[in-house]
Order: sequence, then C-alpha cells, then structure tokens
Amino acid sequence: MELYQAIRGRRSIRKFKPDPVPKELVYKVLDAANWAPSGVNLQQWKFYVVSGQKRDQIAASYGRVTEKNYPPVGQRTEQQESFLTWAKTYGGAPLIIVATMPRDEQQPRRRKMHLESVSAAFQNLLLAAYAEGLGTCWMTGPLAAEEELMEILQLPADEEIVALTPLGYPDQQVADKPRHDPDLKEKVVWVE
Repeated sequence: MELYQAIRGRRSIRKFKPDPVPKELVYKVLDAANWAPSGVNLQQWKFYVVSGQKRDQIAASYGRVTEKNYPPVGQRTEQQESFLTWAKTYGGAPLIIVATMPRDEQQPRRRKMHLESVSAAFQNLLLAAYAEGLGTCWMTGPLAAEEELMEILQLPADEEIVALTPLGYPDQQVADKPRHDPDLKEKVVWVE
C-alpha cells in the first residue's frame, strides 16, 4: 500500500471480527512501529500485546470508566449505550496493544520527548496495521484508570502508559470524515 493511501485511508475501527491475528503479522506491525524516529534515538517504547483474560479485564476497566460519566440505565441515549458497549468490549477485537514509555516526572522536557517518540511509533503501528488489513483505534480514554491498567498488566512503576489500541480484522466500513481546514489556510502559518 502506498504511504499517502494509508495515511488518508486509515480509520478508527470500533467493530472487529473475532478471528485471531497471526503472531507473525503482529510482529510485522510492531516492527514498523519500532522504526519510528525517537528523541536521542532512545527508541523508548515498549508494546504489550494483550489477549484473553487480561484483555477482558482491560475492557471491563474502560467500561467502568465510561459508565461513571453516563446517566443511569434507562436515561442514556442510544449513542451512549452503543459507546458503552464498545468500551466494555473494545469492539470484540482479539488483541489490545498497550504502548508505554519510561516514567520521567522529574524532567518535564525529557518526559515530553518520551511522549512524542512513543506517539510517533504508535502512529507507525496504526498505519502498518491498516496496510495489512487490520483495524485499530488510538485510545487514551482508558487512561482515566491508568493505575488499574498498570495493576492488571503488572507493569513496573518506572513505566507510563501512552495509548492503547484494539487490534484485529475490521468488521465495519467507516466513511471518510472531512478534515477541518482542508486547504490548510488556518493550520499552516509561514514565517519569514
């Protein structure tokens, strides 16, 4: 797949087929992530590939986080109920990938470097997954319960979660969404 086609074609997928993703394909996608640029070439990302019971626990955690912010049962909109179902199941994806970075709260600039580096790797992961026929959805909402996620995954205290994505074969088509300022008249400023 051509790069610009992947960039323009990738969509957030929220409904997945239950089909397992071959381990070799997961490694291929993560290898693309591993080639991202990083501050001082630290390549400071780590990826946890989560399935089975741990995947279910992570999904349940996000379901609880989401439900806390919603009205009680019977007072929710159809859209809220739909999103809550998605949150509780990660759309049925067989895998969840959790990206972490080194925890560095003493040096804010260094922490920002870590965050930017892992984000670049995560974008590579999403694009590579799309190019391989897989679906993803960049998620940070679950981080409202980051301590619980850390406990579920038994992550070391010197790591911090950057983002999560379900990973699997898409079971939906997502329409193109228009870009804000498609002509880049507001988002681009030339300085001379």
